[in-house]
Amino acid sequence: MKRNLPYQQGDRPVRRGIYFLPNALTTAALFCGFFAVVQAMNGRFMIAAIAIFCALIFDGMDGRVARLTNSQSEFGAQYDSLSDMVSFGVAPSLVMYEWGLVNLGKWGWLAAFIYCAGAALRLARFNTNSEVLDKRFFQGLPSPAAASLIAGFVWVLDDNKISAQTVLWPAFFLTLFAGFAMVSNLPYHSFKDLSRRKSVPFVAILLVVMAFTVIAFDPPLFLFGLFVTYFLSGLLLGVWRLRNKQSAPMKPEDA
Repeated sequence: MKRNLPYQQGDRPVRRGIYFLPNALTTAALFCGFFAVVQAMNGRFMIAAIAIFCALIFDGMDGRVARLTNSQSEFGAQYDSLSDMVSFGVAPSLVMYEWGLVNLGKWGWLAAFIYCAGAALRLARFNTNSEVLDKRFFQGLPSPAAASLIAGFVWVLDDNKISAQTVLWPAFFLTLFAGFAMVSNLPYHSFKDLSRRKSVPFVAILLVVMAFTVIAFDPPLFLFGLFVTYFLSGLLLGVWRLRNKQSAPMKPEDA
């Protein structure tokens, strides 16, 4: 997850203007989140899930466009955060609730609210800590990844005509885990250390071609599997760091 951070160079003031192109992309992401909620209310859950993934694409574009066009602004940063709350906080929780959690009564809306609150807390923490954290890792599961986990789950089951009644409790726990993972301290790779100008071997291009082929073969299954893998990567990395910390030799002053 990125931000349209204010642009500063030396003593130049922060730009506070409104720039059309990056904010138009942010608006597109916001619309996709709103559209997902509307479609879920109308029982069109596959379209709702696809809309959330579309929001993910637009959300990944606006910050990059802002940097490329040198149009970062404080307005863009705040607008992007509010858009993320709708598209990756409110929309996934309501889609999951309308799809299946509504059948669990109070337990269902409780899980949906925990996810929504987790997204809000995740975004607030990111906004306040983004300048002091290791840029290579996110603290907690990014809200777009959590939203994709929920949307992918709904899309896979709806695409395979699997009734929500048969997986109510797995849906319940998945929603809870995604919500708590966003506010956890688990490290998730941000991939910001990948250089766009560094040359890559030819085999990397072949892997990209293969990835697009797999996506075309079964988009919901591939995307859900991708974000499940990313979700588990934070758990494994957190356990690995904890074990290394516990096995590290004590310093003389700590003895």
